[in-house]
Amino acid sequence: MRLDAVDRAILDQLQREGRLANAELAERVGLSASACHRRVKALEAAGVIERYVALVDPEAVGRRLMVVALVTLENQKRETMVAFERAVAEVEEVTECSLMTGAEDYVLRVVVRDARDYERVHRERLSGLPGVARLVSNIVMRRVFARTALPVD
Repeated sequence: MRLDAVDRAILDQLQREGRLANAELAERVGLSASACHRRVKALEAAGVIERYVALVDPEAVGRRLMVVALVTLENQKRETMVAFERAVAEVEEVTECSLMTGAEDYVLRVVVRDARDYERVHRERLSGLPGVARLVSNIVMRRVFARTALPVD
């Protein structure tokens, strides 16, 4: 889908405030309510707007420790990677998993209560994931910032 200036303005506003009422959104981007609604529906249908979520502060729900885990698989055969990806998706403490280039195969973002909780997750879940040859854990000392909004210019 080709985005014009109005689409980009809509995306910018919705990334800042996902629960914005259509009438308010339309006013902010200079459209009628019906035209704005059609644009938003088109962005959703095209997959540009993937979904709407509430961003929860991890500390507010007792998840005070973030760990970045680097995973090296035994091999890079398709079946090994598929098995790993399916299994890691089932670990609720893993909030992000990305396939990487370089020395490691995957990077995981793991959010837990504390070091003891991470030890449990590591022992009971992560170390048993299929195909894992090596798992290196890095504790995040402090999150400087986290962005959810993407530039749409």
